[in-house]
Amino acid sequence: MDEHEFNACADTMLARIEQALEKSGADLDFEMKQGGVLEIEFVNGSKIIINRHTAAREIWIAAKSGGYHFKAESVDGSRWTSARDGGELLSVLAQCIGEQSGAAISFGDD
Repeated sequence: MDEHEFNACADTMLARIEQALEKSGADLDFEMKQGGVLEIEFVNGSKIIINRHTAAREIWIAAKSGGYHFKAESVDGSRWTSARDGGELLSVLAQCIGEQSGAAISFGDD
């Protein structure tokens, strides 16, 4: 996957996450920042940062529970998995959000 394809796939996934956050009704704020960085802030002041890391061709999550790196499994970027433990990006993110906010969130097929 070249840089252009990666950025398109990562941006699609970040937009999917944004849409799910918007629809969730959870008590949180989020903002997409320049360069493919999505920042989620919770009432308790904690944050989760999700960003595309173009050089590594990965999406990274930074949460209280740790840092996670995910690679696209396919060219369409519909599924991203961790090389470390096989975890799926949307499932890991839902778990991190639950841990930091106490709110359950679903990303559809996670």
